[in-house]
Amino acid sequence: MVQEDAAKSRKKRKEFLEDDKVLVGTKVSEGHVNYILAYNMLTGIRVAVSRTTAKVDRELTDNDFKAKHKLAFDISGNELTPSAKYDFKFKDYAPWVFRHLRQLFRLDPADYLISLTSKYIVSELGSPGKSGSFFYFSRDYRFIIKTIHHSEHKFLLKILKEYYQHVKANPNTLISQFYGLHRVKLPYGRKIHFIIMNNLFPPHRDIHQTFDLKGSTIGRDYDETKLETNKHATMKDLNWLRRDKHISLGPLKRSQFMKQLEIDVKLLERLHVMDYSLLIGIHDVTKGNTEKIRDNTLTVFTPDTQMLERTPSRLEKDRRVSLRRAFSSANQQSLEHVMDILRSNEVPGKKNFIFYADDGGFRATDENNMPLGEIYYLGVIDCLTHYSMVKKLETFWKGLSHSREKLSAIPPTEYGERFFKFITSIVKTPEVVRSERNALASASNINPAAAEESGAGSSTAVL
Repeated sequence: MVQEDAAKSRKKRKEFLEDDKVLVGTKVSEGHVNYILAYNMLTGIRVAVSRTTAKVDRELTDNDFKAKHKLAFDISGNELTPSAKYDFKFKDYAPWVFRHLRQLFRLDPADYLISLTSKYIVSELGSPGKSGSFFYFSRDYRFIIKTIHHSEHKFLLKILKEYYQHVKANPNTLISQFYGLHRVKLPYGRKIHFIIMNNLFPPHRDIHQTFDLKGSTIGRDYDETKLETNKHATMKDLNWLRRDKHISLGPLKRSQFMKQLEIDVKLLERLHVMDYSLLIGIHDVTKGNTEKIRDNTLTVFTPDTQMLERTPSRLEKDRRVSLRRAFSSANQQSLEHVMDILRSNEVPGKKNFIFYADDGGFRATDENNMPLGEIYYLGVIDCLTHYSMVKKLETFWKGLSHSREKLSAIPPTEYGERFFKFITSIVKTPEVVRSERNALASASNINPAAAEESGAGSSTAVL
């Protein structure tokens, strides 16, 4: 009996530890430094987006690109906003423009809100870059809330009209899909700007390798020794070249991909944007989901909302106390209870776009356009870095000790040309790679196997 009780106790403890573990990111629960921020973000989104969506659709005007709507939240609530757990102010930028953008990206309004706010996010992932931003995932892993700098916020508003027109003319754009731009103002004046965007990686497929490619080499190497303990880390250009990797696309898909990439890069050049990259997540079809990278690894919580109807602004003290107790008793539960959504092979809306048509991604193909054993989940990210005076000084300073061609911070036109040239050089099928190696071997009078071992891919010549 004692042994049986001990076994049950060990089992319960194991289940508790597994339920508490977060593999993708850091668990954000009560007491976490960003818990209040995440809660306020989602509360503001739920109310602001609902208000815009409830109105009859109309054509956009120039004023819509400059519009700003303010909301104030507190524990009491009022005729305009429901009661909230914390006091904060929320600003919704260009709500009608982003409503139309979500329509262009084929997002169902109700599905969008349910995905973001039906269960509040408590999983956080630090940005792989140096920006200091944080990522927060939606409950079904389809959307990302990313905090951004004030300069990025201002720049997005500045280019919003051009971005909207580009998306309208190029529905298959590889540039990040932006669904909303907001600001939360916390007590004592702290302001946090953030955007809602698409998550390139699927909820139902393991990503076995991830690369962030810019076409430069200075500072573009992830420490290989760290991969032993963090095998799913985002690698960079030199890691890619060291492995002599290629994006295997046959003639049809190569044409589709390169044509769209060229159009997107030309837009970024016109907008004086630089420092963007191609993010690539690779799913090995032969491995499938055997590693279960995201299975039962995120945690969500659902607050008791029975008492959150709109109420008069003046409430007695015990009413406020009862509200806070309702939130403090929010029941945390494993994402396993909503894994039916994560395991779904159908990602709503994505089948309508070329680069998401193959199980949410872009399947590798050979020279005969036949499918190969990898699926690429890719897109152009970090598109809000303007070539400012600070970046110009960075170009000058780093150029004193490094070759200009290897720097990340260079003028937008040069950056775009180098980026496109590098990506072009690594998009090739296995047949083309073998042919190039055979030609190199013949020219060097060595056997093809030796050429392959030497990693003599032509992509290295670009850098």
